Amino acid sequence: MGLSLGGIGAIVVFAVLFLANAIRILNEYERGVIFRLGRVIRAKGPGLIILIPLIDRMQKVSMRLLAADVPPQDVITRDNVSVKVSAVIYFRVIDPVKSIISVENYLYATSQLAQTTLRSVCGQAELDDLLAERDKINAHIQEILDRHTDPWGIKVTVVEIKHIDLPQEMQRAMAKQAEAERERRAKVIGAEGEYQAASKLSDAAAIIQEHPMALQLRYLQTLREIAAEHNSTTLFPIPIDLFKPFIKISEMFDKSNKKE
Repeated sequence: MGLSLGGIGAIVVFAVLFLANAIRILNEYERGVIFRLGRVIRAKGPGLIILIPLIDRMQKVSMRLLAADVPPQDVITRDNVSVKVSAVIYFRVIDPVKSIISVENYLYATSQLAQTTLRSVCGQAELDDLLAERDKINAHIQEILDRHTDPWGIKVTVVEIKHIDLPQEMQRAMAKQAEAERERRAKVIGAEGEYQAASKLSDAAAIIQEHPMALQLRYLQTLREIAAEHNSTTLFPIPIDLFKPFIKISEMFDKSNKKE
């Protein structure tokens, strides 16, 4: 006995509804955690997934890298300076089943854990370390977060401190400190230059003392430099050796006068 048109129509409608509730398509970056009568079967995907209507339930999980902002946190550093620190964390799901059954909302839980860890780690560091050694602090925060989120099936890959907001008084004090440090370096460099110049002059004097003719050559060089400048007045340096005979004659004359 053949089926009536109404029966065939009912079968077609039932088949369409069954397929609509049974077939799921997951993208390459998605996984589906399958619950059958409340128990986890396994994670499926990507591609075509077939569920048993009214028995199976699927919850999607994204496997892509996620970025979450950590809002500014009030932190008191180890040297009692109050600052505001903000950061960003990058993490991804590596175990879809754990991310669903181990924590109610892994996004919210990871964000809250990042905030408390940021306050704790920054509070253990001094302000100078917080400003100069961000890489070390980032690595420390990432290690702590990764260790705590591993049971949730979450892998924290990168933590970066975005901004450190200092009080106005501390900014002015740091500006004065930087200015004083620059002045100190300038004075040290100037003193080192004077010391090196004095040392070179001392070496030159020693050489001239050993070689008197070097002084004569220096006189001639100075004369040439003065003449090259087209000055109206020209100075002729006279070697002191030219006056030695006159000095000796004067000394002999004084001695003869004393004898008389």
